[in-house]
Amino acid sequence: MNSRAKRLVLPLGGALVATTMIGVPLASAAQAAPQPDIKSSALTSSGNAKAIAGYWTSSKLKSAKSYVADSTVSAKLTKTGAAKAAADGKPGTIAPTGEGGKSAGRSKNLNLPITVGKVFFLDDKGQERWCSGSSIQSKYRNLVATAAHCVYDTDTNKPFSNFVFIPGYYQGKAPWGIYVGAKVNTHDDFTVFEDYDYDYAFVNVYNGFKQTGVKEVNRSEYEAAKGFKYTEDKAISKSEFEAGYEKYGELGPYWKKAADPTVETVAKPADVTSKNVDEYIATGKNGVKLTAAEVVESVYAKAPSGFENGNKFERKTVKTPISQEEYARLLKEKGNGNFLGKLEATKDANGTEIAWFKTQYFVKKWVKTTVKELYFHTKYFVVLMADSGRLGDNVGGQGFTWNQKLGKKVFTFGYPTSAHPDGNKPYSGHTMKWCYGTTGAAPVVSAFKAEEQQAIKCAFTPGASGGPFLLQYKSSTRTGYLNGVVSLTIDSDKNNRYDRVTTPYFNGETYGIYKHAANLWTGKLPG
Repeated sequence: MNSRAKRLVLPLGGALVATTMIGVPLASAAQAAPQPDIKSSALTSSGNAKAIAGYWTSSKLKSAKSYVADSTVSAKLTKTGAAKAAADGKPGTIAPTGEGGKSAGRSKNLNLPITVGKVFFLDDKGQERWCSGSSIQSKYRNLVATAAHCVYDTDTNKPFSNFVFIPGYYQGKAPWGIYVGAKVNTHDDFTVFEDYDYDYAFVNVYNGFKQTGVKEVNRSEYEAAKGFKYTEDKAISKSEFEAGYEKYGELGPYWKKAADPTVETVAKPADVTSKNVDEYIATGKNGVKLTAAEVVESVYAKAPSGFENGNKFERKTVKTPISQEEYARLLKEKGNGNFLGKLEATKDANGTEIAWFKTQYFVKKWVKTTVKELYFHTKYFVVLMADSGRLGDNVGGQGFTWNQKLGKKVFTFGYPTSAHPDGNKPYSGHTMKWCYGTTGAAPVVSAFKAEEQQAIKCAFTPGASGGPFLLQYKSSTRTGYLNGVVSLTIDSDKNNRYDRVTTPYFNGETYGIYKHAANLWTGKLPG
């Protein structure tokens, strides 16, 4: 494969030899492979890992949608040519490591590997998405292989956010923990030229977390909590609100919603002064009360300034720190026109979002005192997390191999979910599936510059993207050698049914990127 000859900018959407261990030089024949152009991108800092792991509650894992780039769902991709994947040196391997008697279950008399699972992330619109992935052998037991398009967004030219890997995922459960992505390592021909012949990524992850429970806390504890947290509101009576406020004060679990904005407004009374405005705010006077109406920023900007002293206002702003979950939710609300304020995210030196804020705008509103006020009891919760250790120590890691000849028998695993082009939907996406076939030249898919991929016959649908191609997979140990990752699902005979899955060909350049990633340490998590 000659990457230098393929750099055209288009718009998107045998025997095993030279065995080695990570960190130990290979035989000279394998060392002669070309050096790749490595793109390493930070995903998040260790300080954010706990909050990101906590974000992925069971309900979010179940409701997330599979991710497919625009053209990966294109049907009727015809076989216009044959890929010409070729070795750039001698073949080589890295041995796998297993993990005791742990199993992800059985399917058609095959033991499923616990190394395989799902990767979850937020797309550029804040939507929860997922692909497939696998733990692979590395020096620090911290490496995941998946498709590059499942980690790196070529539209925004940056990685997706809130990336995690869950090995052995099953119906919303994370039996061996949630592993937050620290750094993604790809070939620059994918990130710059969107070339799917390099649609693979090696992601270093932090130690895993297990969600051990949920704890209800008071407001001050909630505000001080650094991990994932959320609130629940329950409507209460005015007397319940007053009793709670008297008992707990402002830091208690009680708050009062502003007056209903649909109530009848009136003109400003002629006798209002800075001395009697308190009465208008507290109880109303002569059937009129002063309250706050939330507006968009442009309306706020046109309102007269003045007072700006506590609740004595002509207009005011309120800026509040929020969780990343709340930020994502409000983004959706704002897109639907249901949130009037402004949303901001603070980024660190690597461009990673580390804090989130909402700003709300209010102007004074004179209403009749017959307006109904609503009262709520707000409960505060934090998700309890525990360090579950290194990925490879918990589930093991698949081996790695490169420069293998075509015509090899391989298994591929993943979580297909989308329907076939004809509408038939045989997979749920919540359980792991597998295919077995012989590698061969893949159809050329020019829209993705996929000219040198290999493929096997397989009826997987999108959702399996990122799942491993495993050479010499043994059901007894649930291990083999990673020889590719699912890139595209193809209907090669135009019968409206996907019949092949493809992978980039793993050559010496692929090994170079893998070797770089396999020797990176992600550091310790904060205590």
